[in-house]
Amino acid sequence: MRSARVWKRLVGVDDRTVIEDVEFADNDDTVVVHVRPRRPKRRRCGLCERPAPGYDGGAGRRRWRGLDLGTVRVELEADAPRVACREHGVVVAAVPWARHGARFTRDFEEQAAWLATHTSKWAITQLLRIAWVTVGRIIARVTAERGAGVDPLAGLTRIGIDEISHRKGQRYLTVVVDHDSGRLVWARPGRDRKTVEAFFDALGDDRCERIRLVSADAAEWISDVVAARCPNAVRCMDPFHVVAWATDALDEVRRATWNDARRAGQRAVAKELKGARYALWKNPDDLTDRQQAKLADIARTNRRLYRAYLLKEQLRQVFAQDSAHAAIGLLERWLAWASRSQIPAFVKLARTIRKHKVAIYAAVSHGLSNARVESLNTRLRLIMRRAFGFHSPEALIALAMLNFGGLCPPLPGRLTAT
Repeated sequence: MRSARVWKRLVGVDDRTVIEDVEFADNDDTVVVHVRPRRPKRRRCGLCERPAPGYDGGAGRRRWRGLDLGTVRVELEADAPRVACREHGVVVAAVPWARHGARFTRDFEEQAAWLATHTSKWAITQLLRIAWVTVGRIIARVTAERGAGVDPLAGLTRIGIDEISHRKGQRYLTVVVDHDSGRLVWARPGRDRKTVEAFFDALGDDRCERIRLVSADAAEWISDVVAARCPNAVRCMDPFHVVAWATDALDEVRRATWNDARRAGQRAVAKELKGARYALWKNPDDLTDRQQAKLADIARTNRRLYRAYLLKEQLRQVFAQDSAHAAIGLLERWLAWASRSQIPAFVKLARTIRKHKVAIYAAVSHGLSNARVESLNTRLRLIMRRAFGFHSPEALIALAMLNFGGLCPPLPGRLTAT
């Protein structure tokens, strides 16, 4: 071996590591680099890295997979003795080139974690030549280490809480987003009071008192816990969910009208109504020429359904006003109109909105919605498809924190994360 310094740069180890020898193995398809920690880094606990007395030689020599050199695999080989730590008991001694319990070097794991946030599952597994389930374990280790010295819950004053389905069978994640930074700050499997309580337990009573605004939908398992744990917080009802209620009410009217036409033998009318869903759902500015014509036809032939459409659109306009005063005034007029509309779905909706009127007014007054959370949920669904094959929600949460929690490591050899 002519230059230990060159080999250190090539395999990604620092001055804490001594390179003893380099050899080719496995029909020249693998470079095996024999290494050992420098004396000050020997006999340290693998978990806390404090000096500890030796216990035994462990299971002998061990190999750690490193980043490839072109098309050639790289493996680091070294002794793996065990030490007797006062706090953690008998554990494998720490090594400077890898995390405790890993079979890969730090550079390898950080490149895998970076790739997991930027490319597809297939590309990662093909490029790194590892199984996707192994990527999940790597992500969990990298996230745990990079998040150890970071408190994602520090300085929270405006938060958004929502849930997202991550798997079939009613399996959900509850997520919390910081409105000021846009970061994902907390996620946990579940969709109930106990899950939200766990977030506020992690936050602590003192920091709960500093929360000023909380955006969420109308779920009582969120609102009741927020009211109990955040005495100084104002709950803001997410406008997106309010408009979604109106869209559901409109579709209920459309289906009822379609059923009435079908029972009356008006097949042509029923066919037109069945194909009118998107013309009624979409915003006016997004309608195609064909959908505009269909909407105009509904306005001429079915005034009740068209009134339901106008109710939906006026409610949407409430949240598009330039001032809170104008929005609140328009909402009051909308409530009066919906209550006397004689359309059962919208009469019921008016009662629901009155029940949550204080939270809706707060959202309008403070200009706060769950738009950040919904945007993050959309991106979460993308990485969920990428993470298909992870056997635990914890691995998915770790990937989400890498993507949206500011924990993504830089590529090896780069100074900053990208």
